[in-house]
This record gives sequence, structure tokens and C-alpha cells, in this order.
Amino acid sequence: MKINQAFTILQRAGGLRAARIITDNNRKLSRLGTYFIAWRLRRGTPVAKIIHQKWFYGLSFYTNRHTLDPRPDTETLVSAVIADGAPAPRILDLGTGTGCVLISLIKNIPGASGTGVDLSRGAARVARRNVRALCPGRATILRRSYHRTQMPGVPFDIIVSNPPYIARGDARVDAGARHDPAMALYASDDGYGEYKVIARNGRAWLRTGGRIYLEIGDGMAPRVRDIFGSAGWRFVRAEKDLAGITRVLVFEK
Repeated sequence: MKINQAFTILQRAGGLRAARIITDNNRKLSRLGTYFIAWRLRRGTPVAKIIHQKWFYGLSFYTNRHTLDPRPDTETLVSAVIADGAPAPRILDLGTGTGCVLISLIKNIPGASGTGVDLSRGAARVARRNVRALCPGRATILRRSYHRTQMPGVPFDIIVSNPPYIARGDARVDAGARHDPAMALYASDDGYGEYKVIARNGRAWLRTGGRIYLEIGDGMAPRVRDIFGSAGWRFVRAEKDLAGITRVLVFEK
């Protein structure tokens, strides 16, 4: 199939931007392949899940059905860590997914290294693939639950996490989320369950004076601050994303 014919079919299915991205990434689309992609677009499949690529903090990450696609909001988390200027930190990333947060930090902080953990076998494979492509030898990816109190490599200088924080049944979840792994989206206790686990276990993994950086959902800051304050953490500051929403909270041990 000629590329202009494929472009027209994909544009009708998913819009101009989707058609442009897909055809730019694949200049030799078959007729069957084009119609299959168009079917996926009509079902609301995100373009990143089709081309298996998403840009984040200036880097191209592999992504698939086992991981959340890196989101611009999460760049606020990376920027908050970089702004503090910790020298050559050892970083622990809880729920690493594609590894985009950990890898972006390693690429932008001289001497940084780290460990990413994720319970999902598929997500751990994706993160390892991205480490090999972008920062070989500087990060280790473990298939592991941070609900377990033991953590290899402790103590770390910095902990980062974009944990699941959506309450089940939340009407604000868009159609694209149907194509994301539920375990990376939804949390118990109206979305606060994972923060309670991290607040309880994280102090044992961080050196004294080390900091933890957390992504949160819209309106969650007061309760997350209470959870971490009750667990003995000292609140440092909050960071807003480009939409003006409080997106990151920083605490110190």
C-alpha cells in the first residue's frame, strides 16, 4: 500500500496527528497492517502502544501493554529531583514501569546510578530493555514488590515513585487507560493504599537526610502529607505541573 493511502485511512480512524506519527515510524505499511492499526485506533488504543515508543524528558522509551506510557506530568517528578542537585546519587525507583523516571535521572545527573523495582514481570522486561538502550551498566531492574520490607542495595540517597493512585471506579479515567495495566493504575483505600506502604517501608531504604519524591494525583496532597507525616517523614516542598496542579511532594528522612 502506498504511504499516502495508508495515511488517509489512519487519519480517518485516529486523526491527523496519529496518522502522521504512525506513518513517520513505518514507511512500509501493508494493506492488512494499515487496517489493523486503524481498527486499534478506533478502539482508543494510544499511538504509543501501536508504535511501541514514547518520548519522555528528551529520550525515546520502548513501551508496550505491560507498562504505562510515560506521561508529560511525570516529567515534574524528574525535574524536582534534578533541581535539588544531589551529587552522584544512588536512586531507588519504586514501581519503575518503563524505567523512564530512573533512566532520565541517570542521564541528567552526573554519576547517578540506581535500582528500579516492579512487581510486573512484563514491566521489568521493558525497563531492562530501556536500560540496555539508554544507560547500560548504570541501573539494575528487579522484579520485586516494595510491599516487602527487604530491599537489596540499601541505603539509597534518593527514592522516587509514581505509584498507582487512582481509586477504582474513578470516572475521570480516560478511554486510553483501558489499554494500560490495571496494577499500575489502581490502588486501594481510594487511591492512597500504595502511599501508606511506601511511607511505612521507605524509611528503612533511605540514608539519614535522604529524600523521597512522589508523584500524586490532583487533590491528593493534604492526605498524602498526613500519611507521611504520621510515619515520621519531614515535608520539604510541593511541585506543580505545567497545568498548575500539585503533582509532586518531597519528604526527607
